[in-house]
Amino acid sequence: MLESVGTPTLYLSFTALVAALLAVDFLVLKTSGTHRVSTREAAGWSVVWITIALGFGLWFWWYLQDIVGPDMARAKATEYVTGYLIEKSLAVDNVFVWITLFNFFAVPAAYQKRVLLYGVLGAIVLRAVLIFVGALLLARFHWILYVFGLFLLYTGVQMLLAADHDADLADNRVLRWLRGHMKITDDYHGERFFVLKQGVRYATPLFVVLLMVEVTDVIFAVDSIPAIFAVTGDPFIVFTSNIFAILGLRAMYFLLADMAERFHLLKYGLAAILVFIGAKMLLLDVYKIPTGIALGVVGLILAASVVASLVTSKAVPKP
Repeated sequence: MLESVGTPTLYLSFTALVAALLAVDFLVLKTSGTHRVSTREAAGWSVVWITIALGFGLWFWWYLQDIVGPDMARAKATEYVTGYLIEKSLAVDNVFVWITLFNFFAVPAAYQKRVLLYGVLGAIVLRAVLIFVGALLLARFHWILYVFGLFLLYTGVQMLLAADHDADLADNRVLRWLRGHMKITDDYHGERFFVLKQGVRYATPLFVVLLMVEVTDVIFAVDSIPAIFAVTGDPFIVFTSNIFAILGLRAMYFLLADMAERFHLLKYGLAAILVFIGAKMLLLDVYKIPTGIALGVVGLILAASVVASLVTSKAVPKP
């Protein structure tokens, strides 16, 4: 079994905290009503979620001091922050796919908030299951680390090669299957996922978008969860850093939705992060790259790709 600082009490307390945060999110959604989320509002919520995540990391370090000692507490807290930064970085690519989804389905801006809130809720459940499965596999089969490492290297290279290509939803297999097996209305019906027409239940395009959001999160989780296991083998740290990164995804989407083109080099940075993490995982039994150095490398790659995006302009194809 993988060593972990997580106890049943810690897991239950953290789950209760997440449930409370989601309840507040649902309450805010209900009281604010249907409206387009402004960049200012999204920036405010992004600051809130990042502050909560980092605040938890600070509390985590303080809590562990008397339990495992100052040195181990510092190491575990660094693993948490590194894992959070990796998950937050890789989530950006997920956001870009959401932007493509909403544009493809022409989802009104006022309805996007509800789709993403339910999408985040489903993603939390799916990630928890995948993390549990991943921890069990690593506990029994150490060699699976090399499989994860090779997969991350392959994914990073593929992402690098496809960085200039937009996602082709028109030929998406999941979307084709849904259209062939479900009754779907042609128009949106407010924020409703289902409607009754002549006694027959129809799914609305909004429900189709929700399913596609969940499917894309599963796909990206297959990349991001192995990546964080390269930083820490502690399931509790993997779980908490993953969940906090997901909780802030909705605010991140609205923050980047109108600025996606300005961060056109970010995908290259994300690909480089995957390649680095994959290499780190493959070298684990030869040379263990210190977590602090890994944190610095990931932060440097991310910062460099953002700065490079802002100081350069994307070439506009000639008609």
